[in-house]
Amino acid sequence: MTSDPIRNSAPGTTGPTPRLVLNGDDVRRALARIAHEILEHNRGLNDLALVGVRTRGVTIAQRLQAEIRRIENESPPLGTIDITLYRDDLDHHLEHPELRSTDIPFDLTGRHVVLVDDVLFTGRTVRAAMDALVDFGRPRTIQLAVLIDRGHRELPIKADYVGKNIPTAPSEQVHVRLVEEDGADEVVVTA
Repeated sequence: MTSDPIRNSAPGTTGPTPRLVLNGDDVRRALARIAHEILEHNRGLNDLALVGVRTRGVTIAQRLQAEIRRIENESPPLGTIDITLYRDDLDHHLEHPELRSTDIPFDLTGRHVVLVDDVLFTGRTVRAAMDALVDFGRPRTIQLAVLIDRGHRELPIKADYVGKNIPTAPSEQVHVRLVEEDGADEVVVTA
């Protein structure tokens, strides 16, 4: 019998041990790389804006904004968007949806908007976010930045900037933990 701590249960516990995919340093490096890629692709900050999808997408967008400020000595405007009412499963899974604020304090029209989220899975969250965005203006482009792309798309959506691609089973869960909300930076996969 092999003793693989990623796949086997720890002694005295039931179920598989969570698999650490990114630690704090990995998260920091991935976000620094994404910030550089955004700047390269858009040739700087002209008409660039970041919009984070509630909840962890907002935190990641704030970090990308800070990293861009570190690189360029200025930063793009930052907005936040709540997609709850745009979800296509609203009537199936959410009896009492929790609405959070959307705050986009700038005109989206003509901008290169980088939509930021933590995990790209089926693509339905991104579709809902794009629907919500166009209610606030008509961006020139909408680009997508995610910390994790785990595959299993149900819609034809692809991220422009990815921190890490990880193979997962559809039944597995990806947990992005960030210092601001969870006390630590890490990405863990559980069965």
